Amino acid sequence: MEAPSRDCRIVPEVLHDYGELAREVLCRYLPVREPRRYLYDLVADYPQRGGRMLRPSLCLATARAFGARPEDVLPSAVSIELLHNALLIHDDVEDESEERRGRPTLHREHGTALAINAGDTLVVLSLEPLFENIARLGSRLALRVLEETWRTARETAEGQALDLGWRRDNVLDLSRDDYLRMVLRKTCWLTTLHPLRIGALIGSRDGFDLERLLRFGFFLGAAFQIQDDLLNLVGDPVRYGKEIGGDLLEGKRTLMLIYLLERALTGERRQIHQLLGLPREERSPEMVTWIRKLMDHYGCIEHARGVAHGLAGAAAHEASLLFAGLPDGRDRRFLEELPAWVIERA
Repeated sequence: MEAPSRDCRIVPEVLHDYGELAREVLCRYLPVREPRRYLYDLVADYPQRGGRMLRPSLCLATARAFGARPEDVLPSAVSIELLHNALLIHDDVEDESEERRGRPTLHREHGTALAINAGDTLVVLSLEPLFENIARLGSRLALRVLEETWRTARETAEGQALDLGWRRDNVLDLSRDDYLRMVLRKTCWLTTLHPLRIGALIGSRDGFDLERLLRFGFFLGAAFQIQDDLLNLVGDPVRYGKEIGGDLLEGKRTLMLIYLLERALTGERRQIHQLLGLPREERSPEMVTWIRKLMDHYGCIEHARGVAHGLAGAAAHEASLLFAGLPDGRDRRFLEELPAWVIERA
């Protein structure tokens, strides 16, 4: 099923509006205290670099579509964004990444030890808004939000473990299903499922079956991740905000790489295995160029685009079923337009 061509202007508008709202509240949870130079300036760094604020916006829009007031869901939406930034710091260390949102990564600027400590602190700070939910939402609903957060943290850690383990052991015998199972845990839970579930949970006052969101959240999140992987290869370096080709330097098992390994000749596959087995610092730009040419030769980019379009189309179909009973309005339209935006963003 192909994703429909739709007017996605509402998506950047909502991302801007809800992003600004969430960013204003988020700043309240970034302490201005000592030690600033070694901790709190680092803690505030990634949140202040910007970003699309997709996760808190998705949480807010879902809650509003289900009838919640913004003030009832904002603490939870902000908690999601704080946790996201914490995991970005840790991901950059684990991946040995060099650039994040157009600037050097935190561990490159301040060293690995201080960066990890700042990421740990952001995880702790992400819990503060959830404790405030007790007074705002009541203890029962606040506990449900906390349970959902715990599950998301566990799923994300398990997905990251698969990604890192495949690279450490230089695993090549992977299928598209292996990749999608990893993406479900590593990407979909934090990026789409958690914001959707928290928004619906608060908006419906725990009156909506959250499992109904699983298919939509998975299709949407998987399309988002594949598009992100594609942008790492073919995106605009300025707009993308990270080093182009960084996934290949890091040896990430993307859908394009898996497709290439399925189709490469025996000698090519052997050479790819040798190159991916090297430490990051020994992988060269020439290696990236060679693998990219092979990807073009075997149609890996177009294959991945086709899969992303199919997933986005499936997400659009699920949205039409899920949200049909909700009142028509800006928030519902945002949710319905997200699948098309995900694969059209640059």
